[in-house]
Amino acid sequence: MLKRRTFVKASLAATGLSALGLAGCGKKEEAKPAAAPAAVEPIKAGFVYVSPIGDAGWTYQHDLGRLEMEKALAGKVTTSFVEKVAEGADAERVIREMASSGNRIVFATSFGYMNPVEKVSKEFPKVTFLHATGYKSGGNFGNYNARFYEGRYLTGVIAGHMTKSNVLGYVAAFPIPEVLQGINAFIRGARSVNPKAEVRVIWVNSWYDPGKEREAAMTLIAQKADIVTHHTDSTAVVQAAEEKGVYAFGYHSDMSKYGAKAHLTATTHHWGAYYTQIVNEVLAGTWKVDNIWGGIRDGMIKLAPINQAVPEEVRRKVADLEEKIRTGEFHPFAGPVVDQSGKTRVEAGKKMSDEDMNKMDFYVQGVASKLPKS
Repeated sequence: MLKRRTFVKASLAATGLSALGLAGCGKKEEAKPAAAPAAVEPIKAGFVYVSPIGDAGWTYQHDLGRLEMEKALAGKVTTSFVEKVAEGADAERVIREMASSGNRIVFATSFGYMNPVEKVSKEFPKVTFLHATGYKSGGNFGNYNARFYEGRYLTGVIAGHMTKSNVLGYVAAFPIPEVLQGINAFIRGARSVNPKAEVRVIWVNSWYDPGKEREAAMTLIAQKADIVTHHTDSTAVVQAAEEKGVYAFGYHSDMSKYGAKAHLTATTHHWGAYYTQIVNEVLAGTWKVDNIWGGIRDGMIKLAPINQAVPEEVRRKVADLEEKIRTGEFHPFAGPVVDQSGKTRVEAGKKMSDEDMNKMDFYVQGVASKLPKS
């Protein structure tokens, strides 16, 4: 393509010289209009979702990011998606179909898609693959995540102030580091203002199962939890809290419309700027394999509006902590970090490294439940 453009420029210059030479002979040669540049085809990007898009939750937030990116790069990108793709063989099939159907970028948005992405990326070296929440990478395969634990710590501070029973409930999907970070950050935040607080955890072994999520929430409320939260995709926990007259924290999205009284706030995730950046880099040919982990400072984690039921002084405290996390002055896993058995995992004066957080396989003190055996 570069040689052709050079050739065209040289030909136009020669034509101009010929016209000047002929002008001296009294002949006039009409200039021909330059050919319009060929239209550039927009790049295609595909998204694989583990749950229905709906109007709140993990997949909903990723789809908002997709739409934000599509709007920001109007005319430069077209997108497609497949929702409700089970982790495992189904994911591998869908990811392969996306890569083979002309998508230059494939975003795979669930932890269990990691191994399928790794396998398919080797078959399509000219396609860029990005995997959310995993840790593997390759020559054309990167990963990205958000520091969910930052928001979890802040909601824990609110919970510590607002609980009367000192029992907090947590509905969790799978015992992987990302989820354990959230549970541990939540109780650390709560205990920073209320040393009597404890959290009880029920695992549902699914990212999206409204029935199981609701049942788990109801069980925790029956165990005297007066505040519940979740690391699952549906709004079932917030709805259960509203029904039972207890408080709740949403997750992924602002879920206040599902529990106007119950919903205190939510840790919300924002992917649009990241998706826009990645597609721009692929378009420019500058994309390189990376491991992105963005948080409050990067705009990837934000708190939803805080319920008026939360006292003003608590809101001010949370806003101050949020700013300290943003600037790096405070870290939710600053030492001492002591696990459930009493073992010190991080000494006072130090903070847990990203590497250690991404290997987290323990509960901290304040978690009343036992960690499932792998």
